[in-house]
Amino acid sequence: MKSLYDVIKERILVLDGAMGTMIQAYNLKEEDFRGERFKNYPSSLKGNNDLLSITQPRIISEIHKKYLDSGADILETNTFSSNSISMADYNMEDLVYELNFESAKIAKKLSGEYSIKDPSKPRFVAGSIGPTNKTASMSPDVSDPGFRAITFDELVISYTEQIKGLVDGGVDIFLLETIFDTLNAKAALFAIDTYMENNKLDIPLMVSGTITDQSGRTLSGQTVNAFMISVSHMPIFSIGFNCALGADQLMPYVKRLSDKSQFYVSAHPNAGLPNAFGEYDQTPEEMQNLLEKYLKDGIVNIVGGCCGTTEEHIKLIAESAKKYSPRKINANS
Repeated sequence: MKSLYDVIKERILVLDGAMGTMIQAYNLKEEDFRGERFKNYPSSLKGNNDLLSITQPRIISEIHKKYLDSGADILETNTFSSNSISMADYNMEDLVYELNFESAKIAKKLSGEYSIKDPSKPRFVAGSIGPTNKTASMSPDVSDPGFRAITFDELVISYTEQIKGLVDGGVDIFLLETIFDTLNAKAALFAIDTYMENNKLDIPLMVSGTITDQSGRTLSGQTVNAFMISVSHMPIFSIGFNCALGADQLMPYVKRLSDKSQFYVSAHPNAGLPNAFGEYDQTPEEMQNLLEKYLKDGIVNIVGGCCGTTEEHIKLIAESAKKYSPRKINANS
């Protein structure tokens, strides 16, 4: 069976869509999140989507299947918040390894089944590593600009625990995504690099930042080029952007990245911008038309969806991706 490195040279790969959006459609209640195991847990657990890999694995499996059936080449694990820093909100720091291991195992089992069914279209599992809910380079307290809610070393420890669970669960790729603070990302990169070196591993690493507004900067103030340079010391597999903006608003920044990057380029934008109720109204057809511009212009190697996207969005994106050649890496970058 062909490796990720082989396949990406031949065609544009399709990343799946939003896990959270799909989970919302199930209208789960507190008791659904708790399951039998956490029936009497002292903290409220509703909204802890990552926990569903333990309490409702059937639902997570169903969502992965929908994305695979829609044409996704890469499945993201249900682990965006599966780190001790984010899990502290639910007093579930002790579950971090298990959350990552179980989530990776669910996705890996399905990707293996689909790859065996159709060896010409191998499927891969990307271990989703989110930014945590704290920032290392900015103060959350306007009256104390020197204060930091988290340290670099604390982030490294937290990310290392997550990485171990993902690796033991069988991920094929690390996906460090929705990066709003590059210092957080550097802690994750350091943790990944150290873990792989210590364990003699070579797992491809996708890095995806987020442009927070029309200024074209990350939340920590970096431009596209600054962000790219900040992470380019690592031998990363791909670099890209996701979240915050819709495909239309994100395109100029992905184009800028594509012009300069020596790595493969990815994009998985939101289904437009949220409405007054925080919901995403962009239809699969609308998003397909917008992303087709990326494909025609040859600026991406990997394309998918973030907030607001469903299996219908991914199905149409996958149909479009088949018609175009992948971006060629600029050797002079």
